[in-house]
Amino acid sequence: MQDQLVGRFDAQLDAVRAAPAEIGRVEVIVRRPASEAREVLEEAELDLALGLVGDAWATRIPESTPVYMDAQLTVINTRVLAAIEPDRERWPLAGDQLYVDFDLSVENLPAGSRLSIGSAVIEVSETPHTGCAKFSARFGGDAVRWINSATGRAHRMRGLNARIVEAGKVRVGDTVRKV
Repeated sequence: MQDQLVGRFDAQLDAVRAAPAEIGRVEVIVRRPASEAREVLEEAELDLALGLVGDAWATRIPESTPVYMDAQLTVINTRVLAAIEPDRERWPLAGDQLYVDFDLSVENLPAGSRLSIGSAVIEVSETPHTGCAKFSARFGGDAVRWINSATGRAHRMRGLNARIVEAGKVRVGDTVRKV
């Protein structure tokens, strides 16, 4: 059974690899106002100090979160998420804020790369974004093993951490572009 699940995920690798590398699109925006709460938005404000305005990230205590600014915003590739969870209504459970159709691989976006999204600019963090116990509980251990595999890490299948370097608005449908 496990081989079937991993095979199902691996069958989606070509789709993941085919994500646009230069110009992509924002598919979903999610605000997390509190633990376990999700609000799907049509537009959001990205702020240098607050992150995604209204998101619980800003309520964290920086001293107790070593990667605080490096994880101001999380971004996930919708092709990966579609491989793991075909029901788009469940996607916000992943816990990321921006869901994009864009190649997030380390090769395409090394740490320090910048992306223009809407009127904002974000910078890719060196801090990896990995599957956690919550992600495993929501999408299964096989999904976490797949995204944390060597291939999964190279393609940043769990997504990436970023910090906001230019504040601005982001809307569903906005272009994602390398700067």
